[in-house]
Amino acid sequence: MNGKYFYFAIAALLGVLTSLFSMLLFLLLTLIYLILLNKYKRYSTPQLTFVLCLFFIFYLTGEHTAANNNSKLSDSLSIFHVQYAENTKVDGDMLQVTALEKKNKEKLIIRYKIKSEEEKEKLKDTNFYGRLCQVTGQLKNPPFAKNPNAFNYRNYLSSKQVYKILELNTHPLSKCSRVKSSPLTVIKEMRFIGIRYLEKSFPPEIAALSAALIFGDRSMFEPETLMDYQRTGIVHLLAISGLHVSLLIGMLFYLGIRIGLTRQFMMNVLLIILPIYAILTGASPSVIRAVLTIFLVLFFLRWKKQLKLSPIDAISITLMVYVLFTPLIITDAGFQLSFSVSFAIIFSSTSILSRYQKIVSAMVVISVIAQLAALPILLYHFFEVSFMSIGANLLYIPLFSFVFLPGFYLLFFIQLIFDDTPSILINLFMNIITLANGLIERLADLSFAQLITGRPNWLSLIVYILFILMIFLVWEMGLQNKGKQVIILLAIILFTFQNVWNVVNPFGEITMIDVGQGDSILIHYPFSQGTYLIDTGGTVQFEEEQWKKAAKPFEVGRDVVVPFLKGKGIKKVDKLILTHGDSDHIGGALAVLKEIKVKQIIMPSVAEPSKSELTIIQEATKKGIQVVKVAEGSQWKNKKSLFYVLGPEKNYKGERNSGSIAITANIGGLKWFFGGDLDQEGEERIIRKYPNLDIDVLKAGHHGSKTSSSEKFINSITPSISWISVGEKNRYGHPDNEVLEQLSNTTIYRTDLHGAVSFRFYNESGTFSPFLHNIKQ
Repeated sequence: MNGKYFYFAIAALLGVLTSLFSMLLFLLLTLIYLILLNKYKRYSTPQLTFVLCLFFIFYLTGEHTAANNNSKLSDSLSIFHVQYAENTKVDGDMLQVTALEKKNKEKLIIRYKIKSEEEKEKLKDTNFYGRLCQVTGQLKNPPFAKNPNAFNYRNYLSSKQVYKILELNTHPLSKCSRVKSSPLTVIKEMRFIGIRYLEKSFPPEIAALSAALIFGDRSMFEPETLMDYQRTGIVHLLAISGLHVSLLIGMLFYLGIRIGLTRQFMMNVLLIILPIYAILTGASPSVIRAVLTIFLVLFFLRWKKQLKLSPIDAISITLMVYVLFTPLIITDAGFQLSFSVSFAIIFSSTSILSRYQKIVSAMVVISVIAQLAALPILLYHFFEVSFMSIGANLLYIPLFSFVFLPGFYLLFFIQLIFDDTPSILINLFMNIITLANGLIERLADLSFAQLITGRPNWLSLIVYILFILMIFLVWEMGLQNKGKQVIILLAIILFTFQNVWNVVNPFGEITMIDVGQGDSILIHYPFSQGTYLIDTGGTVQFEEEQWKKAAKPFEVGRDVVVPFLKGKGIKKVDKLILTHGDSDHIGGALAVLKEIKVKQIIMPSVAEPSKSELTIIQEATKKGIQVVKVAEGSQWKNKKSLFYVLGPEKNYKGERNSGSIAITANIGGLKWFFGGDLDQEGEERIIRKYPNLDIDVLKAGHHGSKTSSSEKFINSITPSISWISVGEKNRYGHPDNEVLEQLSNTTIYRTDLHGAVSFRFYNESGTFSPFLHNIKQ
């Protein structure tokens, strides 16, 4: 059966995919798969029957999981008995921890707002394990995605069998009793104590890397540093990988043999240590994959005379065992990346890697193989990849594997044994980390090395997979004759076809992005003939004590607008139109300028720009971006569209909302009005000067506030459709009932109810599509 477990693993995956996603599609793929096994692998009827049985076993497992993937708790409950199951996370004045609700055996995310700095420090050092506590609070549903391609926190938690968030009214440990700790709990406690020990014993830079490489915890990293690792394509080095596990197991095995222990004894020891190590390091998908695979190999080696297990068999069995117990893990990006890269490297080891004997060339080839295998997954989840990743991996894999990994273990054990670490070692590692992080920061800033394609659809994913398989097949046959030219051609097509489609796409769109209480509207023309972004949303930041501030507070520009643009494959904005200086309209602009190329910024011609506007102008000057001040009468053309500025007047002096840029344009066969937070006074100025203004689609001013959208204005422009960009359950009471009444003769789309709203058009006709319409949340 050597090598055939891989084909069984494919059948298992098809079974789960059939139950969780499109039944018709994956049943058809399964039928095609069985035909291919029969024709090309000469599978007999009993073998095909076995494969089909595996398919149904995993199909039923997925069906059972999907049927029970919901909460059993009533939202009316307020008193709960919980047992804490994971390490606590303290960020600013918020504590978060996973707990098990004892009555229904359901996992909950528990959140508690910390009252003081002293309480915060005490909670950070408190071990929550082994406590059964009575707590009171309100159950809430996790937030869901309200924009296309956005991260869906509700689905993410659901895949981990967590369905509710419990917001506590009382201290999480106010009414607790001790319970007997299970072996699993004891190991988790050791992990918590170890991470806290590192934090207290070493400088932050060493503690962060040590916690990541020893315990699989990245919570101590600065958000900017983590982002730099991600942008350069080496963030996987901060996770416990198969290489790390193999190195550690190899070192332990070697040490055991050197001190006189038998190979048989050391194998038994490692079989015991491996499951403990998986829990101790956080049990991420990459850890489970690596540990389970090595466990299976060692287990079979104990009886090597009777059984043999090849690497491809080991990882295939690992995948089946993993998916059998946690079917929803197949939606996890870490799981997908870990297994796809591992399979690619194993399959290539004899046919491709064996030709490259030199260390450097072998490392280059492994990096290329890993990058190719990961490409569709990275683009689907993150919309971009870095061309720097191959070079960065060549440099940083040896650094992490042979310097950081053994070095931090050495520092950790020296500190444990002597309760002190020589300063010469601390300084040495601090210098290395400073140099390494500095280089990563520089590499991350090389925007030309980023390939932004947008999220591929199913058809694009199939194309990616087919071209990657073709590259591997040609590579396997050899690079003689025309092999190199064919691979270069395939690689060019692979890395460009989606961007080429983005350019030749005949459909355009206008989307009101859901940025909460703020404004941001994308106008994207067919054939990439123009991309405009009107406002960027923004998060209103209130002054608060330093200890209350989160390490990475939510920021609309960085966390909503930029991912939305990248998810669409947009890497260049021709005009960034900032209607006025309020932070809920332009607060996200700096994040957009950092991540997306902007050719021109348009601002209102006002006598006194806001502080935020001045900051944006300063940043634009640094980047060489043209800033244009517009006033009534300013205009520009885009193919069939004329954008005409109706206000404000030049060098406007007055209330900021009244001085918002107001634009009218004919796009997709409709006449549009975009007016920022234009108030009734500004509206009256416009209808006095343009009494015959006729509008099809109105972006209602000031989020539906009663200071805008006057009855006189609405009756004058007679819109048939109204867009209101407004935050869900906002504290201002927007949109106002009076405004909704005045717009009652129009079709109203609101971001608080509909999420993002798009108008997708072809030539002079199009369709409006609210994102939340017909989407199960």
